[in-house]
Amino acid sequence: MPLNGPYLPRDEDYVVGIVKEVKFAGYNVDIKSPYDAFISAKDTRTKFALGDIVFGKLKDVDEVNNANLSQAKNLGRGNIVEISSVKIPRVIGKKSSMVNMIVKSTGSEVYVGKNGRIWIGGGDSSLAARAILKIEAEAHIPGLTERISAFLDSEAKK
Repeated sequence: MPLNGPYLPRDEDYVVGIVKEVKFAGYNVDIKSPYDAFISAKDTRTKFALGDIVFGKLKDVDEVNNANLSQAKNLGRGNIVEISSVKIPRVIGKKSSMVNMIVKSTGSEVYVGKNGRIWIGGGDSSLAARAILKIEAEAHIPGLTERISAFLDSEAKK
C-alpha cells in the first residue's frame, strides 16, 4: 500500500467536495485534486451556495480528468477531516467495518470520500475525527482494527 499520493478522479468514486464557484450552468466543486468536478444545474434540483459541502458520485471522468458529479447531496454543518486519499480504504475497512465501528461508537454521521475528505456531523464528532486521524497515522501497522476498537472504547468512557 502506498503511503502517500494525490487523488486522481475515477468513475464511480464517491467524494466530499466544497462548492468553489456558482455559475448559471452549474457548480464547480473542489474535490481535493488537481482537477475540479462539475455539478450541472440541470442534473440537480438542489441549489448550492459558495462554500457548501457536498457528497456525490463522480461520473463521466474523461481522459483529461474533467469530472461530472452526480447524486450531489448538501451535507450542511459538520467537520471535515482531510487525510491522504491512499489511506481511505483503511478508514472504510472490509465491508465498511471500520467506518461502521466509528459511527456506532460515536453516534456521528460519517461520509467518506475516496478523495481523502471525510465529513463528520453530530454525535461525538471530536472522537470520530481523532479515530480517523489515528487510522491515518497507523494504517501501515498490522492489528489496526483491534487498536481502533480499544481506542474508541477507552475514549468513550472518559
